[in-house]
Amino acid sequence: MSVREEHFTAEGLEKEILDFLAERIKTTVDVDQDLFASGVVSSMFAMQLVVHLEEAYDIAIVGGDLKLDNFRTVQTMTGLVLRLRDTSEPAGNA
Repeated sequence: MSVREEHFTAEGLEKEILDFLAERIKTTVDVDQDLFASGVVSSMFAMQLVVHLEEAYDIAIVGGDLKLDNFRTVQTMTGLVLRLRDTSEPAGNA
């Protein structure tokens, strides 16, 4: 299930990712908190993050984008989603 287009602002994405995390890990985090270094999530949970982001935002996270650094904070995940959504937009809309 993809999110609606009006949520594709950095603030909207951050809120939705924070909500997903709060539901899954039963605690709140800051947008700039290193989720792995703080022990809030494990590297195994990173795969759940990948699947969630791909399904929720209709993106494919492959190759070089599958590095742990892209999932350390809500801010980095937001940047990843925005970048991948931007590159997946059809060309020629100018």
